Amino acid sequence: MQTEIISIGGMTCAACSTRVERALHKLEGIESAFVNLATEKARIIFNPEIIDYIKIKDAIQKAGYRVLESSKNTADEDIKKKELKILKLKLIVSCIFAFPLLYIAMAPMLTWPNLPFSVRLHHLMEDSRGAIIFALTQLFLTIPVILAGNKFYTRGFKNFINRSPNMDSLIAIGTSAAFIYSLYNTYLIITGRTYLAHSLYYETAGVIIALILLGKYLEALSRGRTSEAIKKLMGLSPKTAIIIEKNNMGEEVEKEVPIENLMPGDLILIKPGMKIPVDGIVTQGHSAIDESMLTGESIPVDKKPGDMVYGATINSNGVLYISAEKVGEETALAQIIKLVEDAQNSKAPIAQMSDIVSGYFVPIVTGIAIIAGIAWFLAASFGLVQIPAGYSGIPSSLEFALGIFISVLVIACPCALGLATPTAIMVGTGKGAENGILIKSGEALEISHKIKSIVFDKTGTITEGRPELTDIMGIGKWEDESGIDKLLAIAAAAEKSSEHPLASAIVKEAEKRNLSLPSVINFNALPGHGIEAEIQESRDEVSNTSSITILIGNRKLMEMENILISNLEEKSLKLAEEGKTPMYIAINREAAGIIAVADVIKKSSAAAIKVLHEMGIETTMITGDNKLTANAIARQTGIDRVISEVLPADKAGEVKKLQESGTENHRKLYVAMVGDGINDAPALTQADIGIAIGSGTDVAMESADIVLMRNDLMDVSRAIRLGKRTIRTIKQNLFWAFAYNVMGIPIAAGLLFLFGGTLLNPMFAALAMSLSSVSVVTNALRLKGFKP
Repeated sequence: MQTEIISIGGMTCAACSTRVERALHKLEGIESAFVNLATEKARIIFNPEIIDYIKIKDAIQKAGYRVLESSKNTADEDIKKKELKILKLKLIVSCIFAFPLLYIAMAPMLTWPNLPFSVRLHHLMEDSRGAIIFALTQLFLTIPVILAGNKFYTRGFKNFINRSPNMDSLIAIGTSAAFIYSLYNTYLIITGRTYLAHSLYYETAGVIIALILLGKYLEALSRGRTSEAIKKLMGLSPKTAIIIEKNNMGEEVEKEVPIENLMPGDLILIKPGMKIPVDGIVTQGHSAIDESMLTGESIPVDKKPGDMVYGATINSNGVLYISAEKVGEETALAQIIKLVEDAQNSKAPIAQMSDIVSGYFVPIVTGIAIIAGIAWFLAASFGLVQIPAGYSGIPSSLEFALGIFISVLVIACPCALGLATPTAIMVGTGKGAENGILIKSGEALEISHKIKSIVFDKTGTITEGRPELTDIMGIGKWEDESGIDKLLAIAAAAEKSSEHPLASAIVKEAEKRNLSLPSVINFNALPGHGIEAEIQESRDEVSNTSSITILIGNRKLMEMENILISNLEEKSLKLAEEGKTPMYIAINREAAGIIAVADVIKKSSAAAIKVLHEMGIETTMITGDNKLTANAIARQTGIDRVISEVLPADKAGEVKKLQESGTENHRKLYVAMVGDGINDAPALTQADIGIAIGSGTDVAMESADIVLMRNDLMDVSRAIRLGKRTIRTIKQNLFWAFAYNVMGIPIAAGLLFLFGGTLLNPMFAALAMSLSSVSVVTNALRLKGFKP
């Protein structure tokens, strides 16, 4: 399967995004398609063997929308800035003409306050020639406003004809009805019916367009702020870099080049204060690097030859020469940006209800408007209701019904429904990225607030993952000091081929003692048990063979190999009770000694577990360590439950058991798994939410739903709090979006008037519609001030 992010132009409301989604889902080979109204992008997963990009593009265009060819963020940003400028110009034009139009139309109708020229305008309407001037002036002021809002008509009627009406269709129909009715009355005024000067609706059409353009402009400004996280991340990378290359004379010279021209293997000079342009390895120099943008740690990290450095981090003092390893879209920063983008272009399950409503919204609203208009017209015509003062006879009944028809069309707002979820997800995921919490999807964000149980891996998660050798003892011929050194050297030689964190502690201790390590002939890792290796050994007083076999591991390994360890069990028990990890050593199938390693508990672990308990979340630690060692770690950190001596392959099964255990109400227990994202991958995938904790450089871990860039367990509770707050914001947005339409449409249809209340003026309906979308986006922006 292939994933494409496509920018789409011309969408104005949730009905538009729903229409594009439906058009895409009809295509064979489309696995899934989600169109985000807030970002104006479609995230499409498809089978490239069945369908290609051209067919996808054609389907979007046939649905009535534009495909913006460049999907690069910079190009998208330029397009949006240009569209915002055009929208601002149209708003200015509409306001320049709409305000005098409103004044001229309304001033003669008002008895209080006594506005300038109101009396003169009133007398002008009573005169035959004056009435014509009065009507034509309003007509000429309305035309520029309608031209400024021309897209409402071109898109609205086009979609209506294509049987896929959207918000533009509602606006186009409503304002066109007002304009055409007024235009017809202007013709009648010219023919002598001057009394119809009181029956013009030009200001309704003009002011509605101006108000909606105002709402669209404010909405565009607000929506621009929701993507600030992406803009900030993109702004971190430098634009140029200094590379070292040889000239024609064979001399090394400095050359400044655009960052886009860098290639793997380039030698790059990093001067003090400069940003590092790519991910690379230090080849020369010493310095301290500010990696706060990547890890959130404010203390600079010392770097020397052989160390890895990352793009967009800052060189604090010394001069460094680095060899480029990853450039462009392969850098850690680029992967972070991609993760945030993918999350912002994903859909949360909570949005399903609004999607369903949006698909039927416009046709239903149009039907309500027509029914309400006809019903009130008939009721007013046959005297079943007393119409407001100023209305009389059949023409007035038509005006009365027309006002209700327009109000219903204009007040309806599918935009608020379409923006309720994606805007909150955009701000929430952006806020997470600012705090080193990378949430990979809207679904992960939603599920995170349901988590009631969290399973932690021990090594590298609860502990630092940098264990130290604390004890080593031998028995028999390995018992004296020289025997222990020999045992350590053999163990270190075997463990040097292992990638397990405990192995590094043994190797480091041997290096610290300056021990000479023998050669390894064969090595075999036994996951969940230990290692087995064959060591090259010369004939001496210690061994009479040219090679020896060494086993290092837990009790299970010794039992599997039928090796007697009874004389070591008491010591092992004592070490485990101290929180150390004891490992048995067997040489040539005979017990030779025991070696213990202790992994330091992170400073934040106990505090993080305490915070999770305060949130009502149960904690479990899962580890391959023995029960005593695991319990000692649990006591120090406050972990509720311990599952020890578990093979990596069995961790997923333990998570599944926990999920199926349920609660007292027999509901599903939502479980999160926190691990390093490598050997914990099956468990991370099995959990409802997989949380990978690390340095922030391995942000592309497919198994995790949330990636914590900082090696800090406190970020687990922060991620969950952020999820809770974002979902609460989404629910608020959906509530107000639904409530607005549920209350607004009946009021516009005359429900209050039916029970003795007032009618809703179409202009106030337009203002309410515009502000509803702005209020939803503004509410989502409140998340920017949230401190997880």
